[in-house]
Amino acid sequence: MSNDTHDGYMYDRGVETMSRDQLSQVQLEKLKANVAHASANVSYYQKSFAAAGVTPEDLQTFEDFEKFPFTVKRDLRDKYPFGMFAVPREDVVRIHASSGTTGKPTVVGYTQGDLDTWTEVMARTLACAGVRPGDLVHNAYGYGLFTGGLGAHYGAEKLGCSVVPVSGGFTERQIVLMQDFGARVLCATPSYALNIAEVAERSGVDIKNGPLEIAICGAEPWTDEMRSELDERLGIRAIDIYGLSEIIGPGVAAECYENRHGLHIWEDLFYVETIDPETGAVLRNGELGEMVITTLSKWAQPMIRYRTRDITRIDRAPCSCGRNFARIMRITGRNDDMLIIRGVNLYPSHVEAVLLGRERIEPHYQLIVHREGTMDTLSVDVEASPGVVEDDFGAIAKDVKDALKTHVGVTCNIKVKRPGAVPRSEGKAVRVVDRRPKD
Repeated sequence: MSNDTHDGYMYDRGVETMSRDQLSQVQLEKLKANVAHASANVSYYQKSFAAAGVTPEDLQTFEDFEKFPFTVKRDLRDKYPFGMFAVPREDVVRIHASSGTTGKPTVVGYTQGDLDTWTEVMARTLACAGVRPGDLVHNAYGYGLFTGGLGAHYGAEKLGCSVVPVSGGFTERQIVLMQDFGARVLCATPSYALNIAEVAERSGVDIKNGPLEIAICGAEPWTDEMRSELDERLGIRAIDIYGLSEIIGPGVAAECYENRHGLHIWEDLFYVETIDPETGAVLRNGELGEMVITTLSKWAQPMIRYRTRDITRIDRAPCSCGRNFARIMRITGRNDDMLIIRGVNLYPSHVEAVLLGRERIEPHYQLIVHREGTMDTLSVDVEASPGVVEDDFGAIAKDVKDALKTHVGVTCNIKVKRPGAVPRSEGKAVRVVDRRPKD
């Protein structure tokens, strides 16, 4: 096992650089144990395995695993609150949950061992992203039932950082603390990081030339255009991380600081597949499809073939940073976020990529979906840049409308709003407002 040294920090990189054959052996052993544990202790898995005609004993190869059924978010909601736990509730030391805004929340539980694993993997994630022991980390992810805040917090402490647990809100005060304390690292959703940049500019704070160097951004989809915006306006290097509360929380994968080209998924802890979202067939390496993740070391609540709904492709080629773990390439959208507007499949990220290239508008927007007769229509609210006069709003709207038609293939109604009029978010940005009648 080899070690790497970064600014005096010694950590074990052996697991990250093992050969694919070694890694496959580790994964298969853990996979067998995890499936057996789930089947023995969770009635849902007992029933779903039986319905699919498989047993843990049938799992001898990765090809055998393709016969096992998928798990989806609805299954967690149907078993609310603790029906997916594989250990007695008394052995669960932490419980997190989704907001439940679209129904019952999804509940996730952790044993102490699970929390230790999560802390370790978040420390690994932050180190991969360029964070070092001794760094001051300004953590603007939300604390509480959301996994982001506490996940980043404990990982940064494990790495040897000083953590400022600010959470969201009070942006002006956050900027003062970042400057006064000398934060090198910001942890935030990309939309909130952009909000921090905007408030700093409006307040006359030169955050670009301050101590901040890295932004660890996750919890919502974002584009390369958004990354460029953050790099420029904050004077930093924005790094993408990935996670799901159903799997463990943040820390499932991270871009390396060196390349920022795909997120290294920690394959010793998570087994990843891509499937055809319509048929469920497993795709070959590099093919675009829906990502499916199985936990290999989560004991309180194992997840077997969990459909993330995230559309991506997996690159298993070694990275020049030295890590051999596969990389999740840029997520283009989510199955459940996809809109079909007059026969055209559209993700919010497609619109964002166009908007961030336009002049005289800010990178804040919302998509409003309406129903006209039997067809869905799309309106896009955009925000004029400071100093743009309202007499120019009509020309801006036409420019945006023409650009979306050319690059996305959809005709949209464009509404240009005054600076600050598009709602800001302190957590995950609300990009789509669905005003279609409920069936």
